[in-house]
Amino acid sequence: MSPITVGLAGTGRIGTSHAETLATLPGVDRVIVTDTDSERARVTADKLEVEFAPDIEALFAAGIDGLVVTTATDSHPALITAAVDRGIPVFCEKPIAADILGTLTVVEHVERSKVPVQIGFQRRFDAGYRAARAAIAAGELGWIHTVRATTLDPAPPPADYIPRSGGLFRDCGVHDFDIVRWVTGREVVEVYATGANRGERCFADSGDVDTAAVVLRLDDDCLATVSLSRYNGAGYDVRMEVLGSTGNAIVGLDERAPLHSVEPGYPPSALPAYPGFMDRFHSAYVEELATFLGVIGGQIANPCPPADALEAFYIAEACELSRHQGRPVRLADIRR
Repeated sequence: MSPITVGLAGTGRIGTSHAETLATLPGVDRVIVTDTDSERARVTADKLEVEFAPDIEALFAAGIDGLVVTTATDSHPALITAAVDRGIPVFCEKPIAADILGTLTVVEHVERSKVPVQIGFQRRFDAGYRAARAAIAAGELGWIHTVRATTLDPAPPPADYIPRSGGLFRDCGVHDFDIVRWVTGREVVEVYATGANRGERCFADSGDVDTAAVVLRLDDDCLATVSLSRYNGAGYDVRMEVLGSTGNAIVGLDERAPLHSVEPGYPPSALPAYPGFMDRFHSAYVEELATFLGVIGGQIANPCPPADALEAFYIAEACELSRHQGRPVRLADIRR
C-alpha cells in the first residue's frame, strides 16, 4: 500500500486521540489537522508533531487521501459531501447528521458517488462484540431468545452539551442499537422506550432524560433490552449478554467491569473500573482507524457504511417517539 496522507477535521478530545493514533499507524505518511478554532488545531499539531492546516479548504488543498471527521454534528453533512465530491474517502464519527432528513440526504449523496464513507461505530471493532457475533453466526448458542445491552456513563456530560446532544437515545443509545443489529444479524421491527430524570435539571429542561429503558423486538421475535444512564457512579459500564437456547456469550465482563457482587466470599476486583469510553474502547478505536486505511487503499470493504448508521438512527427516533407517546412504535412507521 502506498503511503497515505490523512486529514483530520476537529481537534477536540476524540479528534486529538484519533490524530495521535493515526500518526502511529503503519502506512500513514502524513497527518494534517484543522479545526474551526485554528489555534486549538495548531497547538494539537505541535503537541503531536503532525501538520497543521488553517482551514478545511487548505486541508483539501494539501492532497489528502482520506478525511477523518470529528467535528460538531451540524458540520458533518457539509464535510462529508465536500470530501466525497472530491473523491476523498471519509471516516466520520456518528451521527451523520442531526436528523433523519439530513441523514437521508447524505446517504443518498454518498451512494450516488460510490466514494466510501465509514461511520464511527467503534464497538464493531471490539474483540468481545466480534466474538459474540461469530458465536451466533456459527450457531454455537442455538437460537437467540434474549439480548441485554447496557451503556451506563459514570457521570453526565457538561450541561451545555445536553441541548445539542440529540438526546439520550440518539447520542448514547444509538451505539447499542447499532451493535444489537450487527451482533445478531437481525433487524429491529418494534421498540418500546421509557425514560426518567433523577439527576440535574438540565436534562428535563432540554426535553431529554438521564436514564432510559428500551425493549426491541427483532425480526425473528428475539427480544433485546437496552439500559442507558448518565449516572452510573460505579464506573463506565458497557456490556452485552446474548442468551441462546444452548449457550450464551457475555461481552464486557472483565476485571474492570464496574460490578460489585454482594455474594459472601466473592472478592472485589483489584483493578479500577473503566473511567470512560476512550479507555474501554481504546483498542477498538485503533483497529477502526487501521481498517479505514484499508478502506482508503481499496483493500478492505467498508465495514460500516452510512446506510447502517441510518438504521440505528431510525431506531433512536422510534425510541424518542415511543417515550413521548407511551406506546410501542414500529420501525416501518418511522421509515415512511
